[in-house]
Parts: sequence; C-alpha cells; structure tokens
Amino acid sequence: MVNNKHIAFVPVRGGSKSVPLKNIKLLCGKPLIYWSLSALEKVDAIDEVIVATDSDDIERVVLSLNFKKVRIYRRLAINATDTASTESVILEYIERVRILDNNIFILVQATSPLTSPKHFTEALELYKGGEYDSLLTCTRCYRFFWNEEGNPINYAYKNRPRRQDFKGQLMENGAFYINTVGNIRKTKNRLCGKIGVYEMPEYTATEIDNYDDWIIIEKYMKLNNVLKIPKNKIKLFLTDVDGVLTDGMMYYSEHGDELKKFNTRDGMAFELLNKKGIKTGIITSETTKIVENRAKKLKVDFLVQGKKNIGKLSSVLEICKMINISLPEIVYVGDDINCKEILENVGYAFCPSDAVDTIKNIGNINIVNCKGGNGVIRYIVDFYMEN
Repeated sequence: MVNNKHIAFVPVRGGSKSVPLKNIKLLCGKPLIYWSLSALEKVDAIDEVIVATDSDDIERVVLSLNFKKVRIYRRLAINATDTASTESVILEYIERVRILDNNIFILVQATSPLTSPKHFTEALELYKGGEYDSLLTCTRCYRFFWNEEGNPINYAYKNRPRRQDFKGQLMENGAFYINTVGNIRKTKNRLCGKIGVYEMPEYTATEIDNYDDWIIIEKYMKLNNVLKIPKNKIKLFLTDVDGVLTDGMMYYSEHGDELKKFNTRDGMAFELLNKKGIKTGIITSETTKIVENRAKKLKVDFLVQGKKNIGKLSSVLEICKMINISLPEIVYVGDDINCKEILENVGYAFCPSDAVDTIKNIGNINIVNCKGGNGVIRYIVDFYMEN
C-alpha cells in the first residue's frame, strides 16, 4: 500500500442526552476526549487529528489541551442531531475539505478512553499490510448466548466448555475503524470490502454511554495504575493554601481574628508523603501565623510565605537549587492565577474541581474530583500516587 497521509477523525457533538457534554466531562481529572487525543498525539504514523464538533464549549476545551496534531472542524448542525449517523459527518468532512481518496482515514470514538497508542499503531500496521480493505476493532467475549426461542447460539449446553477451552466470540467494541477515504466516499460506510479485525484486550469492551460506564472506566483506570505517578519520579510535593488546603473562604471571629478551616484528611496525606521519602512544602502569597502553625503540624520541609515580589515560581526554583532537583520532579497543587506559572512548568500539576477556569484550562493540569478544603491532597496521594 502506498505511503499516504493518515487522518484520525474524532466526531463529538454537544447534544449528548445520556450524559450532557460527556465528551468534556472530567474522567480521572481530564476531559473524556483528552484520553483519545493524548493517545493519537503519540502515534508517529498519524499526521493529523480532526475533532469534528458543533459545540463552542467542546472546541474551547480541546484547544486548551494544546495538542500539536489536533485541528477543529465545525460540523454542520444537520449532521449533529440525535438522529444523524456518524457516516453523515464523515462524508460531510471529506467532501467539504476535499480529502484525497488515497488518504487513510481512522474513525476514533472519544467514548473509548482505554485505547492506547499501541493499539492504534498495531492496527495501522495490520491494515497497511494490504490484506484488508477496511478494519474494525473487537474484543473477545467469553459469554454464552441464546436466542428468544431458548436455543444456544455459540455453544452446546449439554457439553458446556470450560472458559480456557472456549474460543468465545468477537464483539465490536467501537474504539476505532480504519479505511481509505476513497472507499468511504464510494460506499458511504466506515467499513467495506474484505474487513479485517484488530483484537483489543477484554478490558476495552466498555464504551462510555451512561453514568454507570463512567464509574466502571474510572475504577479500572485507578486499579490498573493508568493514572499512577511512580513515587521514584517525585522528589517534592508543593501546595498552595487558600482554595486548596482550605475552602478559600475568609472567616473572622467577633474580635476580628482571621480563621481558616483545614481538612484533617490532608494531614494524613502529608504523613503518607513523608513515609514515601517525598519532601513537602507550602507556598502562599500571604503571611499568616495560622499557616505557619498548620505547616508545623503537617511537618512540611519548606514553608514560603509572602514573597509576592519574586513570584511563586522563583521560590520553587530556589528550593530546586537547594535540594538539587528539577521542575519535572515536582507535584504542585494550586487553584488561582497566581499559581499558573508554577503549574505550567512542574512535572505534575493539579487543581481542585472549583479552581478558576484559567487554571482548569491549563493543558497539563489534572483536575481533582473534589473542591478545595475537602481533602484535595489526600485525594491526590490516594488516587494518583503509588502506595
């Protein structure tokens, strides 16, 4: 097969009914669509990734991720309705943009976040072997099927096979499809001719369509270390105070004393970090005795208060020089614009779910699934960092 341009096409519309705006709803701290786009970005063979959407919100979120290969295509409203087929927006795109027939077209579903760069690469290699006209992805299902008449479809019930002796059946998992633009243009279908199957692992069988699927996928990602940060990569864990360790509210006593509300679960998180041998610190623009006392209670290694004149990043760089580490070895948690510079430069950036939009739109940010003051640090330690 000739060496052609490889175009990945990700159709996402704003009108999802089961989960509103599901394609940008957070899954493990990232918009759902992030996981597909991130995988595609890492596949050398893919030249361009087209996100076809009708939604301003989806466009804004996708562009904020800053992927180099990703382009937005604004699909027509007529092909973004509940009844419009995926083929309709594919055909709209290839005709309006005049894509050449010999280009290889990969239709990718954003609702399959467990698809990895390895899956895309291997499937493309299989397709480019020239044996197939088109290709789809499947998982192997080890279930026994029956019809409405009470007849078994794929096994003999009088001789029930053991799982290890049962081949199972291939089930379309909807992750992605490969074809040429010319074939799609001619047949008006994502599949045609001699169809090849790329078999994916059983765990990729779940597509996100409703809230139950969301829980299943997120649980899998957590249990299988998809999101884990190896502890040997982290040398320093830093956090802001207001809006992260606290709820960001200002409390005053009758005598005018300023009060802050902290979460005790974060205290245990700092203790766990200490046991892992990871140094910790607090960096805040304000100077208060309350934070000084909290820092002592948490036994942090570094407390930086009130250095507005040099900026937070400069303070972090000073610590790096002091203990001979680099920014990629740092976790930082912040929630407002005075944390933006640090978050954009450290290796692992986190913010609470109620951080300001400017922070939540940073390309490398991980949005924690809880609000400031509600155990943000504990959530990060438990969910993202290896025990």
